[in-house]
Amino acid sequence: MLAVFLLLTGGLPLLGVLAGGLPLRRYLEFPPQTRYVDHAAFSWWLFVFLALLILGTVAPFVIHVLRQARTATAPPSPARAFPWWGCAGLGCGALFWLLSWTRFPWFQNFQAFTFTPLWLSYIIVINALSWRRTGRCLMCRRPCFFLLLFPTSAVFWWLFEYLNRFVQNWYYVGGGPYDAWEYFWRATLPFSTVLPAVLSTTGWLESFPRLTAGLEDFIRLPAVRSYPWAALLLLGFGAGLVGIGRWPNVLFPLLWTAPLAILAALLTLAGRPTLFDGVRQGDWRRVVRLALAALICGFFWEMWNSHSLAKWVYEIPYVGRFHLFEMPVLGYSGYLLFGLECGLIADLFGGDAPARPDVH
Repeated sequence: MLAVFLLLTGGLPLLGVLAGGLPLRRYLEFPPQTRYVDHAAFSWWLFVFLALLILGTVAPFVIHVLRQARTATAPPSPARAFPWWGCAGLGCGALFWLLSWTRFPWFQNFQAFTFTPLWLSYIIVINALSWRRTGRCLMCRRPCFFLLLFPTSAVFWWLFEYLNRFVQNWYYVGGGPYDAWEYFWRATLPFSTVLPAVLSTTGWLESFPRLTAGLEDFIRLPAVRSYPWAALLLLGFGAGLVGIGRWPNVLFPLLWTAPLAILAALLTLAGRPTLFDGVRQGDWRRVVRLALAALICGFFWEMWNSHSLAKWVYEIPYVGRFHLFEMPVLGYSGYLLFGLECGLIADLFGGDAPARPDVH
């Protein structure tokens, strides 16, 4: 399953650029240096349209939860002391935050390496917060699965780095020059923290039932577990990936939507459980927690990135204004989809997915 997913998401964009007569070499250079996409200028009408679309999608969930939360009663949380390893994580996080945003001469040889320990600290702290509220956390409850998330996360994010070659919505500054091997390891280490951070944050959010009050029986979408719908998603988004390199200004949202749709379609066609199984019956709780967890992590990613030495900068067509840190404000909606992709990867490797469902 994973091999088919990687083959489709990796091979279809290359097929498109070959068919369009574009130079293949620039999409495969490593480290990536060439900047060849001429991004479209800001468009007010498209910015407003997308803002209203995002608001119209999110608002029904927010309104429903607010109405239900007024009458919902949260189960009592047993009082526990914050664990010592959580305190250690807080101390390390504060230290590396300081080192990341300052430029001490004695630390200059290590300045570009602060991102990984900063996020390892975050992962420890968010697990400690979960343990304090519920007596359980991903790190302690499923240690083997938790450790597996790190190498899986590195491969997972390298896929997005690869897809970004075709649209060039972000690029890195403040580091290098590096040779290929050095660049690989400097990037892989921080990439490995992505999935553990998002899924650990999801576990913490589970201890706040009012955040998803009423979403156990909300909008039902029975088609999400149908073979015809899965086949349509696979064909449609696969075709989109073929064109992403030729029309990057138009198809750049596929960077986030296509992997989600293709992986969900493959899992459905294989009869495997996914996080969307609950949506079929109107249960949106896990979907919302994953989306919110990625948005929370996204806020910290962008905040800590903003004053780091080695950092990323965005160039997004049509909507690249009104930045919160380096990210244009509408770009944060991509984190909502990214959280669902994290959940699907967890399902693929035997995460917290439900039992095998019926598919029609």
